[in-house]
Amino acid sequence: MFRFRLDGSSGVPPYLQLVHQVRQSLLLGYLQEGDRLPTVKDVAADLAINPNTVVKAYRQLEHEGLAGGRPGQGTFITATSSPDLPEEQQILRASLEEWLRAAQEAGLDDEAVTALIAVARQDMKKEKVRP
Repeated sequence: MFRFRLDGSSGVPPYLQLVHQVRQSLLLGYLQEGDRLPTVKDVAADLAINPNTVVKAYRQLEHEGLAGGRPGQGTFITATSSPDLPEEQQILRASLEEWLRAAQEAGLDDEAVTALIAVARQDMKKEKVRP
């Protein structure tokens, strides 16, 4: 069964973290059309958050057409999953995994990796703006 996780240091509201995890799981094929999401009660208890936060996330997913509630049954994925990753994306993923292994061997923790990626993305954005 699908499980959510929260990062309290991310600065992203908890309900959006839940929404992003469902979106990413659909893109990566971890969730498929018809899969059942955990109940509001289970998610709230597992993550120690207010049930209204989970309800807000599930409503957002419904609004986006990614999930839908069935009275008395729960919330289910309604979007079709993406096809297999194109070859170019598979190559990029393999390259990223290699880089992440090198970062781990160099002693970088998750926070340092995230910071490096954020800085690199900012630098790329600056390069686009320059004439």
